[in-house]
Amino acid sequence: QVQLVESGGGLVQAGGSLRLSCAASGRPFGSSTLGWFRQAPGKEREFVAAIIWIGDSTYLADSVEGRFTISRDNAKNTLYLQMNSLKPEDTAVYYCAAGSPPSVLHIKLSSGYIYWGQGTQVTVSS
Repeated sequence: QVQLVESGGGLVQAGGSLRLSCAASGRPFGSSTLGWFRQAPGKEREFVAAIIWIGDSTYLADSVEGRFTISRDNAKNTLYLQMNSLKPEDTAVYYCAAGSPPSVLHIKLSSGYIYWGQGTQVTVSS
């Protein structure tokens, strides 16, 4: 049974930082791609960041480029999202995901992922 469990969310002031973690059990890391998505109230789930298992290529949404960093620790089976210079518009539930998207385009689509965590709330106050 594959499980992804996010942690590290919370309330932070604008300009602050948070680091999200996603601990994996089972073999989701047999997937080719690990990603972070977020969903704000009343909005669609949107892509935030992804990292490719082989080669370590990373992808970031334009809205977080230069502020967020995605990384992983193979030994700990953990995926991270370092979020700096947070803005109120970053407020959302953040989800980690694992899958094997067939193309670069699919990396940024939630349909490209099979396994999902339960989400962790990030709230940025102005």
